[in-house]
Amino acid sequence: MDYRKSAKEVLEYIGGSSNIVSAAHCATRLRLVIADNTLVDKAKIENVDGVKGCFEASGQLQVIFGTGIVNHVYDEFIDLAGIQGGSKEDVKAAAASKQNIFFRAIKTLGDIFVPIIPAIVASGLLNGLLGGLSNAYPAIAETSAYEIINLFAGAALSMLPILIAISAAKKFGGNEFLAAVIGFIMIHPSLINAWNVASMVEAGDKVPSWSVWFGAYSVDQVGYQGHVIPVIIAIFLMSWLEKKLHKIVPAMLDLFVTPLVSVLVTGYLTLTIIGPVFSVVEKWVVNGAQSLIGLPFGIGGILIGGLYALTVVAGLHHMYNMIEAEMCSLATPMNTWMPIATAANVGQGAAALAVGVKTKNAKIKSMAMPASLSAFLGITEPAIFGVNIRFMKPFVAGCIGGAAGGFVAAISGVFASAYGITGLFGYLITTKFVLAYTLVMVVSFVVSFVVSWILYKDEETEEPVETKATEPVKKEELVINPMNGEVKPLNQVPDDTFASGVLGVGVAVEPIDGNLFAPVSGVVSTVFPTKHAIGITSETGAEILIHMGLNTVELDGKYFDCKVAEGDKVKAGDLISTWEIDEVRRAGYETITPIIVTNPDDFIDIVTSTQGNKIGETIINLAKL
Repeated sequence: MDYRKSAKEVLEYIGGSSNIVSAAHCATRLRLVIADNTLVDKAKIENVDGVKGCFEASGQLQVIFGTGIVNHVYDEFIDLAGIQGGSKEDVKAAAASKQNIFFRAIKTLGDIFVPIIPAIVASGLLNGLLGGLSNAYPAIAETSAYEIINLFAGAALSMLPILIAISAAKKFGGNEFLAAVIGFIMIHPSLINAWNVASMVEAGDKVPSWSVWFGAYSVDQVGYQGHVIPVIIAIFLMSWLEKKLHKIVPAMLDLFVTPLVSVLVTGYLTLTIIGPVFSVVEKWVVNGAQSLIGLPFGIGGILIGGLYALTVVAGLHHMYNMIEAEMCSLATPMNTWMPIATAANVGQGAAALAVGVKTKNAKIKSMAMPASLSAFLGITEPAIFGVNIRFMKPFVAGCIGGAAGGFVAAISGVFASAYGITGLFGYLITTKFVLAYTLVMVVSFVVSFVVSWILYKDEETEEPVETKATEPVKKEELVINPMNGEVKPLNQVPDDTFASGVLGVGVAVEPIDGNLFAPVSGVVSTVFPTKHAIGITSETGAEILIHMGLNTVELDGKYFDCKVAEGDKVKAGDLISTWEIDEVRRAGYETITPIIVTNPDDFIDIVTSTQGNKIGETIINLAKL
């Protein structure tokens, strides 16, 4: 392809160089922060040669080109625009600075919650499994095994303030261990467990209190189990105070004075002011959400289910973690928000599926089908940004279906016992309402699919004249496992862009050592500057991307030792790179490695296999005429 031509067209369709605030790229995407988004023509960008998708997320315009292409387009783009390129972090900072304080606050909430979601999901799934088992076999609840696993299931929610405190400290730049102490103070065993207060009041017992601030008022000696906002405010204060103290306390005293003052001041203010005040604010927010859901005739479910996807587009959906966490902090967790969120997610997935089934455009179909599956599993960004928003009518259809499913959820009273998951996996935390939860998804799916099918039409284009080759010869090529480790389906990669299949078809490997070998014979088409991604063009023309780990571009080459350069010829099985996977994991990064055919449309058949867990075993079979 003509990289400069593609770069020139993207530059033109975003409104020119004067409309660029910041630009960078990763292994697959051109990442831009735009001054005026009204000047951007996404439809034209998506038709640029080489573009696999275009969407907005977190204040960035992301144009997907794929590995081996994006770096060349980026170089031409920077040259044509006459601007200085930046890093991914520069782009993130520029995007954040454009947002108002409300959106920045919501993004902060998301940044704090996202890292702890796996712990919450693990507890939620265990709760769901135990609930289902005890419903089917009541006697199991009396066993020791049940009691032990039930202890595991409640751990994350019981210790939620500590988890939030650690994550918030990372976000605000404070000491994570001091933050953990503040989190523990808020749920200290000496305090009355927040979940026991209601039963004490019903029994006529008086909740003990402290007289604080020289007798000005009193506060109950109650913990903050299940709370979110008071913890975040407390750690924000602690981080601010700690950084101030580091600047003014002499170095020889810093180790002693700073931790002491940070914990003493923050802890006292938290238990006497921050906790009592912001727990009330938090209660107002949750009561408001519950009142909305409880509106008569299912109106609340219709509103939330219909508008939920809009909040995803705006990046506001991260605040729902707080609402659901508070709903689950009750003695009997009643997360009524989750089933309505499921209706919205299934609606967007069904709308994208209708597009994938109806369209005759191979490129659109290849994006819509895997994106819809992702939405049914609870991850809607690929369906919303990659398909539905692009054509708008499917997005509207998804919102209509979400409203219909939300109505069913509201009037049926279905609720979940945990949070962090939606969609098909939601069955595990809605075990008491299997039929109602199924009806929510069925109604949302059917309405969205039918409306999207009716509204969506392929854009009229001139059909190319088909030419049939005489006596076609079928060429096959095998892609072998380039590393020792467990092979997994691509949709299990915890990254939306890879899991949705928008970058291509393939598998992923969770490595057990740091040796990487060539999966095919061919030419090295690209070696990313940070050495975390390598592209190889095979002898049959397959463009293979090997992306070592997730978000490892941020390591800037640390722990990676590439053995090849662009233009080198390699044979299948040649050692092409080594990397220190243990160090990468300690640095907080996933080491699961996607291996993708980025030009699947050039092949008549691609078969993937998850059986080849050793180097040299076949993981992808390619066929073309």
